[in-house]
Amino acid sequence: MLPDIPRERQLGILRKMLMIRRAEEHCIRFNEEHTGLLRGHFHVYIGQEATGVSVCDWLNPDDYVFTTHRNHGHVIAKGGDPKKVLAEIIGRATGYCQGRAGTFHVAAPGVGIIHTSAIVGGCLALAGGTAYAAQVKGEKAITVVFFGDGAMEEGVFYETVNIAKLWNLPLIFWMENNYRRAGGRGAGNAALELTNIPKALDVETTVIDGIDVGTVHKTAKSIVERVRGGQGPLFVEARTHLWPGNAFNMPKLIGGVTDIAWAWDAGKAPEKVRDWHKDHDPILNYVRELESAGMSRAELAKIDAEVSKEADAAAQFALNSPLPAAEDAVKYAFAGEGN
Repeated sequence: MLPDIPRERQLGILRKMLMIRRAEEHCIRFNEEHTGLLRGHFHVYIGQEATGVSVCDWLNPDDYVFTTHRNHGHVIAKGGDPKKVLAEIIGRATGYCQGRAGTFHVAAPGVGIIHTSAIVGGCLALAGGTAYAAQVKGEKAITVVFFGDGAMEEGVFYETVNIAKLWNLPLIFWMENNYRRAGGRGAGNAALELTNIPKALDVETTVIDGIDVGTVHKTAKSIVERVRGGQGPLFVEARTHLWPGNAFNMPKLIGGVTDIAWAWDAGKAPEKVRDWHKDHDPILNYVRELESAGMSRAELAKIDAEVSKEADAAAQFALNSPLPAAEDAVKYAFAGEGN
């Protein structure tokens, strides 16, 4: 369903979702079409765009977001600059962290993302810290921490949820379950339902379809309002479906870049990705809903073309940006300027 918001805001959500998709596709192309740009592993947010964008649409600039190894999408969703994100991914001096963080640790303090950790569950305790700080200082800022089902196997998850509940922290636990592991949800967890874990600690939980923009947006509105009003912490499980290109050791564009026309003609999508784009792609599902609500295919294609052009320019900016100077390696080793 479509979010119950003005049309321009609905389209703003589409633009941001498309920007994440196009930026992540460029990330994969950096690895596939160039040599040495990505020297290690990387993960992409394709297939989960409805979650990050819909949640961040209700956040204020001073609210905090903590994220995971799939951080690129969350940074863009919170208002990050795609140029700086892509530049950081390939270690360029114009990136958010001046090339020091790389793909796993993109941080953008200016938009409320003060740290990113690729360690499973690595940001949970830090999210508890910012929520506690806001509470102590009497600020209205809330914290959202995104994580996958695997993080719920870590001790830090239990500790953070327990403390958050004991202290009534303004914290949202937003679990994005993409069913990455064989055997479905929580393959390494004894709980029959992952939501049983926060429930056991008396934390209210909600389970939603994470690919339906309207459902996520409506849920996020309620959750954010309640936590900002002192009713936190709260827990959400958003269920998505693994993008086929993520089913490898390294992400691959096995079907090429997404063609928005597949939204109304799924049969033209490559066979390896056809069913996913037909049934589980949050962007194409949203495009079909917008068309059903009266938007023309030409209008939707124009928006995609505009976003794609902006993403192409961001990728070129990253490629044209310089590597950090060798003498700068010793800078920022300590708090402050690091000189």
